[in-house]
Amino acid sequence: MSCSSPLPTRVVLLTGPSGSGKSSLAARSGLPVLRLDDFYKEQTDPTLPLVEGSSDIDWDSPGSWDADTAVAAVAELCRTGRTEVPVYDIATSSRTGTETLDISRTPLFIAEGIFAADIAARCQELGLLADAICLRGRPSTTFRRRLARDLREGRKSLPFLLRRGLRLMRAERGIVARHVALGAHACGRDEALGRLAAAAAGRHRSAIGAVA
Repeated sequence: MSCSSPLPTRVVLLTGPSGSGKSSLAARSGLPVLRLDDFYKEQTDPTLPLVEGSSDIDWDSPGSWDADTAVAAVAELCRTGRTEVPVYDIATSSRTGTETLDISRTPLFIAEGIFAADIAARCQELGLLADAICLRGRPSTTFRRRLARDLREGRKSLPFLLRRGLRLMRAERGIVARHVALGAHACGRDEALGRLAAAAAGRHRSAIGAVA
């Protein structure tokens, strides 16, 4: 009698502009979720970039994020089903501890965050990528959703949030285009749910931009 080997664990990278609904979609999927925003650098890090012409830290630049550690966490989850992840407090821009994420050998999980597409090629090269999805919608809707969330959670001061929100609303179409150039498929919520279902059924990308 033959026995089949367990299916390899793969990741769906879920990206999109801040406020596009990534966290809500990830929760709705029922899949384990790795929060990539927990891999932000701390406010004391001297390598943090600034918004051009401003003293504001540019938290929307990939330079504000630790991609190497995020990829290592994704790889360890795929290999062992568990990893230690930082706990990040956005209000204070600092790591407050660590916690263990255990997905119990689930064959598929989501890694979501605004920089998820930045690691798509590396996850593909490592054989870990099931899909890369970029949520898109109306910039005005994203602006309202993002501002309401950030105020509710006390993430930053109101003047900072308004400056950031208006800047991101103007840049939103370019942000989506960048994610697509990095290998993510841009779509709305319903199509994204369909792609998640396909990945859960065992269909995965054989290359950036293709699904097998």
